[in-house]
Amino acid sequence: MTTRVLVTGATGFVAGHCIAELLDHGYAVRATVRDLAAHTTRAHLTELARRTGGELEFVAASLDDDAGWAAAVADCDTVLHVASPFPATPPEHERELIEPAVGGTLRVLRAAAAAGVRRVVLTSSVAAVAYGHDVDAVRTEDDWSVVDRIPAYQKSKTLAERAAWDFIENSPTTTELVVVNPGMILGPLLEARTSTSHEPVRRLLARDVPGSVNTGWTPVDVRDLAVAHRLAMEVPAAAGNRYICAAEPLWMGELAQRLARDYNPQGFRVPTRVLPNLLIRLVAVFDKGVRLTVPVLGRTEHVSADKARRELGWTMRPIEDTIRDTADSLIAFGIVTAPGRRATSSRAAVGTR
Repeated sequence: MTTRVLVTGATGFVAGHCIAELLDHGYAVRATVRDLAAHTTRAHLTELARRTGGELEFVAASLDDDAGWAAAVADCDTVLHVASPFPATPPEHERELIEPAVGGTLRVLRAAAAAGVRRVVLTSSVAAVAYGHDVDAVRTEDDWSVVDRIPAYQKSKTLAERAAWDFIENSPTTTELVVVNPGMILGPLLEARTSTSHEPVRRLLARDVPGSVNTGWTPVDVRDLAVAHRLAMEVPAAAGNRYICAAEPLWMGELAQRLARDYNPQGFRVPTRVLPNLLIRLVAVFDKGVRLTVPVLGRTEHVSADKARRELGWTMRPIEDTIRDTADSLIAFGIVTAPGRRATSSRAAVGTR
């Protein structure tokens, strides 16, 4: 009998790659979408299933409504809860992120526990690990971000993961929980729609900004992250554990230099100077996308993925390959083009990662 896995937020960037990874490894996949009538938003996933010969079905379920979740988890061995709000701009009120992140996570866990699902793999973030600390140190799975000292997105991820662990600890359930904590997720698109994490690469290639921001993140390739999710559901000893999945810190200035080296000879004009923090703060008054970077100016994340390597047998491809494949994908889908050519309009995906 084929093992069935539920993936939440099917049309999101990470979920799509998780679905591809599962289909490639012979799993039957059930995937949640908000609207079953919106066929075009999942055509690329249907094509993936056709090419692999895998079993893929869609069900309607939303993080802000109990309806549909009992049917979604029925007969599933595992749930990959990937869906979570990931904004392209700061919210007006932090509760706009926190409430659906926490409430949606608990809604999925309650349904999974009631159905006797063996394991839930939750996509959290290094945002729940590395923020709000006074001392700049390499953070591990033993660390938690300091909730009262961090911006809305980081707070939403921290509180949602905390709520998940509290639920498992305090509920009479046999359902196991494993958490994956990725860094900044890059990698190739599956359709002509970007995620918020693509914005630094897209903006630099498109020269939407005159330079890069003095900040950095710990990147991870979405394809490697999909493998981590599969391993987190397959490895028996993973139950009850968090796993950071991220590379060494990548400063945005370094990202710009790498893009300029590879793509300026092709006609792109990637700006390579690092902009002063004061200028970024002024620009952020008018540009909400830039505003997301203000709380992290002058700093980067420092985390260790040693536990995932050691316990899951997880590996990462070279970051150079990830950056190149990300940029090539944005170009191939027409989201960015060399000067003088017309780009395809593409809105960053907001709502799920």
